[in-house]
Amino acid sequence: MTKLRQALAIVDWSGWLGAAIVVAMVGAAVLAPWIAPFDPVAVNIEDRLTAPDAVHWLGTDQAGRDVFSRILFGARASLAVGIGAVLIGGLIGVSAGIFAAYKGGLAELAVMRVVDAVASIPLLVWAIAIVGVLGVGPVQVGPLSLPNEVKIVVLVGCLFSPVFARVTHAVAKRVVSADFVKARWLQGAGHWAIVTGDVLPNCLSPIIVQATLLVAIGIVVEASVSFVGLGVQPPAASWGTMLSDARNAIYSGEWWLPVFPGLAISITVVGFNLLGDAVRDLFDPRSEARTLVA
Repeated sequence: MTKLRQALAIVDWSGWLGAAIVVAMVGAAVLAPWIAPFDPVAVNIEDRLTAPDAVHWLGTDQAGRDVFSRILFGARASLAVGIGAVLIGGLIGVSAGIFAAYKGGLAELAVMRVVDAVASIPLLVWAIAIVGVLGVGPVQVGPLSLPNEVKIVVLVGCLFSPVFARVTHAVAKRVVSADFVKARWLQGAGHWAIVTGDVLPNCLSPIIVQATLLVAIGIVVEASVSFVGLGVQPPAASWGTMLSDARNAIYSGEWWLPVFPGLAISITVVGFNLLGDAVRDLFDPRSEARTLVA
């Protein structure tokens, strides 16, 4: 515990700032129903396009909806896509990377060529193209009807998987050929025991770092897809749809409509990037913090 405190004390101030931003944004998303002063989808034409004041802190939009309340609820959609996509992408990518490194030979070649093929096309192009083909309506998968938000989470998660697969494969390849793994073989350990007890734990550090950074990318992807009308559908709140609705407002003087959703995206992305940098430094074997933890 003392070593951990010493390591955390070495973390740069920017890392703590990133952690504070992430905690604040996640807390705002979770507590949105209790924090939001107004219903985010309630239309009030009498208050439309009200500038920020003591009642509507961040103003109102074209339908009289409170911008602050919509930003709070929009955080739910953006963070759900970012975090959910990372979980799905990590599950698929880590499994594929470890499988390829562990099996080797033709299996490794086939898996990694598929990973390279998927990763060769920019993620945002994949997302817009696939969502455009599937449409914005629910997708029927057997007895389940998946709404558009779930579809985006699964889609972005699948598109994140090549990143996890490459990172995991690079580390797992070295671990599999290490002497302690060979010793485990001689002791009679099974495949599952070696993979879960030796290979996976030694791959966790770069996986955690990559996951933290990819959450920020997921938020940007969700906002971009929603901006072009293929993401969260109105009247539900999303930072991307709010920017899309406000793209012409800045020219007519309603500056608060694009500024505040844009700030929410920017601050959240910066927060996750700062946190990711701090986590990377903490797990870097060449850093003083990592040496103390070890």
